[in-house]
Amino acid sequence: MDYRHELKYVITAAQQALLENRIQGLIKPDSHVGADGMYHIRSLYFDDYYNSYYKENEIGSDPREKFRIRIYNAGTGRISLELKRKEHGMTQKLSCRLTEEQCRELMAGRPIPMDPSYPPVLQKLNLQMRTRLLRPRIIVEYDRIPYVDPLGNTRITLDLNIRSSSYTSLFLTEQPPMRPIMPKGRNILEVKYDEFLPDYIYRNLQLDSLQQTAYSKYYLCRRYSFTGIPD
Repeated sequence: MDYRHELKYVITAAQQALLENRIQGLIKPDSHVGADGMYHIRSLYFDDYYNSYYKENEIGSDPREKFRIRIYNAGTGRISLELKRKEHGMTQKLSCRLTEEQCRELMAGRPIPMDPSYPPVLQKLNLQMRTRLLRPRIIVEYDRIPYVDPLGNTRITLDLNIRSSSYTSLFLTEQPPMRPIMPKGRNILEVKYDEFLPDYIYRNLQLDSLQQTAYSKYYLCRRYSFTGIPD
């Protein structure tokens, strides 16, 4: 997969309402949303003994990457392993499907038996679990309102109610205990596109007036787990 632009902004509830009103008239919702116009994302992130991924995000290392397992709507019908890489301000995401059995082994911090037929992203995680002692560190969960536009392969998402849990063994349960991460009324807008962002989307979003952030939801959740202070 090619690298993409990925811009992130912290927005207020009032800005969210304004943006939703503008976006709805511009581009279509993602076809996977439910009746409420959203779906729910839960990710299990890995890090090593030294918390290298967390520290690399904090200091802005380039390039940097992180592994996560992701499910949707708290279901096990689709379990994905993803490797997200950031380089020169661009992002790349590689992924493969996992069986529930494979997921539970990785959740327990156990590399699964090596097999040359596994996709490269799974082989790389397996290797790093053995050599760098990568282990599950935190669950990140949120509600996503997604919109898509074919021009520029543009994707606009509003991520609400961002929450986390250190109970990584409960990743596949219906509802692990969670704690809110963002201050009340604060959410995340993400704007993703390939080579260009259509001008009519840029003008309506008025991105210049929003507070852009370099930190990921993973970083914010782990920072909270260390400090107990929401961003």
